[in-house]
Amino acid sequence: MDARLSCTASGHAWLMTLSDERAMELVSRQGFGKPSEYGPNAPTTLKALLGFLHAARVRGYALIDEVFAPGMSALGAPVFRRKEVIGVISIAGPRLRLSTEKMHELGNALMEAAAELGPISNASTLFGRPPLGKG
Repeated sequence: MDARLSCTASGHAWLMTLSDERAMELVSRQGFGKPSEYGPNAPTTLKALLGFLHAARVRGYALIDEVFAPGMSALGAPVFRRKEVIGVISIAGPRLRLSTEKMHELGNALMEAAAELGPISNASTLFGRPPLGKG
């Protein structure tokens, strides 16, 4: 199954850091997921997706409920190094255990974890830096 930007908490977490115009450009290029292939709440229009992104920007994290798959919920937060997004982190699970209320309870902890990861990413070669003592 493709992880489309329009249908994943990680996709929404990244898109929320972009301008509406840039986010729509990327999603339009990739295409929307169809609710028959994803979850019943998968956005199928730019207007619907913008609703998700605007809400995510206000909260500080993305939240989806039956968007990627029926019965699945997820939330995601961008990881910044300085002012550059270098990744996202997410929590996902069955909506029976990961209700909307539970996701809101976890939202602050997710944002705190994302805030910790950005600054420590300088120590990792995964983000384009040479290993210490080389280069």
